Amino acid sequence: MPGTVKPIPEGFHALTPYLVVHDAAQAIEFYKRAFDATEKVRMDGPQGKIVHAELQIGDSRLMLSDEVQQNKSPQSMGGTTSGVFLYVKDVDATFQKAVGAGAKATMPPSDMFWGDRFGQLTDPFGHSWSIATHKEDVAPEEMKKRMHAEMERRQQEHKTRAAG
Repeated sequence: MPGTVKPIPEGFHALTPYLVVHDAAQAIEFYKRAFDATEKVRMDGPQGKIVHAELQIGDSRLMLSDEVQQNKSPQSMGGTTSGVFLYVKDVDATFQKAVGAGAKATMPPSDMFWGDRFGQLTDPFGHSWSIATHKEDVAPEEMKKRMHAEMERRQQEHKTRAAG
């Protein structure tokens, strides 16, 4: 019946990350182990490639595929220019679970000036993941003060390392 189709499909939000990976089948298994993902859709294509898959992580979907045609993975491109930001109930537990599943820790979780406990890692397929648990609502003026203090701290740390 015309006019009854939802403009955003059930189970999706307005923004959905789409990752291209070198081995989608392995990536799906990794995301299941690391982030408790559930597989919703898998479309197999020629030569055993996955041309489209959808995973549920928390309340959001993640789409992914193998490298096909012009779509290249971070491994083929020599790095990534984007990342996925994932809010979870317990950043420390999720971070350790992802590292245990094969992710590389790039920044262990710590408390950040903007009110999140936040860490970063790289999955085995070259994608950058920022993982956070929101701990505090910070007013804009307070956040600005904290940001400047953090920038000053980092600048001093950089000077100390350079002199050392």
